[in-house]
Amino acid sequence: MSEWKEYTLEEVTEPVKDTYNPNGSDDYAYIGLEHIEQESLRLNSIGVSSDVTSNKFLFRANDILFGKLRPYFRKVVKPSFGGICSTDIWVFRAKRNFDQNFLYYFLANWDFVNTANSGEGGTRMPRADWNFLKTTEWSLPSLPEQTAIAEVLSSLDDKIDLLHRQNKTLEQLAETLFRQWFVEEAEESWEIGKLGDGVSIYDSKRIPVSSGEREKMKAGVLYPYYGAATIMDYVNDFIFDGEYILMGEDGTVQTDDGYPILQMPTGKFWVNNHAHIFQAKEPYTNYFIYIFLKQTNISGIVTGAVQPKINQEALKGIDFPKAPTYKLKAFINTSEKMWNKIKSNTKQIHTLTQLRETLLPKLMSGEVRVSEL
Repeated sequence: MSEWKEYTLEEVTEPVKDTYNPNGSDDYAYIGLEHIEQESLRLNSIGVSSDVTSNKFLFRANDILFGKLRPYFRKVVKPSFGGICSTDIWVFRAKRNFDQNFLYYFLANWDFVNTANSGEGGTRMPRADWNFLKTTEWSLPSLPEQTAIAEVLSSLDDKIDLLHRQNKTLEQLAETLFRQWFVEEAEESWEIGKLGDGVSIYDSKRIPVSSGEREKMKAGVLYPYYGAATIMDYVNDFIFDGEYILMGEDGTVQTDDGYPILQMPTGKFWVNNHAHIFQAKEPYTNYFIYIFLKQTNISGIVTGAVQPKINQEALKGIDFPKAPTYKLKAFINTSEKMWNKIKSNTKQIHTLTQLRETLLPKLMSGEVRVSEL
């Protein structure tokens, strides 16, 4: 550690506050806190500047965006494109003699996140405090070692991103095939049934918990669901073991354009009282039902203006086409190969993410050196 030196944070970086005033005609990518996944260091979506009505910050490609509102959510990303972002997000660039990619992982390290959280201001809407953070001291390696550390961690993230892109492509292929066979080529003679005929629902097996209990469980998240702690790794009885489809019951139940928000966890897991849980009945498969629902607008069954809700009867009452057996089997044979690949990729993503999360604090503290790897 002899070549590591102490620096205050403001010697390494400081927030860039280039202001953007919306005019309704610009075409910039927009990132708000809602577009950044909690803890995963990934974007879940991207907004557009034409929807923005208040002042924002400008950011450049490879700037680091750090969510300062409730910093314990660890909303940190480094987009490969420029745009505008919420003023509840800090924009960081490394100063001279510091590596930008290293700075990204330094700011994403739980040691820094927890420090930012400890100095937050406000009670109802706690925010990280720059006046506190800028004077905190950190031991950092030389620029060559910073670059080497960032390369190790970036190689893991590059593979994770590749697997995510593969999964997205496979799912798009399955959706395209479904749309062609069961929508565009659908025949008038096909019977229209109800979703309840094709699935078994297990909502009664859920265990309701209070908001206070959910807060205590956040540390055990294994499989994020609507940004909440729904699948835990330390609950004594896992309730569910296998492959299921999860669909929101209340709260955020649909996308802006009216399609359901779904998950397909596999293995042992626990689900709170804000999701419908179901499996396909034969001859259907879970992935067939999942692809069908991904392309079904559910706006008509969502009730409640303040708290959107889909009750079980509304879920079972969704119109469901009963296609000929030969066409159903052909689609299932093709799509199941895609789904198996998606599951394999997802396991790899989990393994690589765990490896990154294990290495990150050790490399940042000098406990593990790149030369040892």
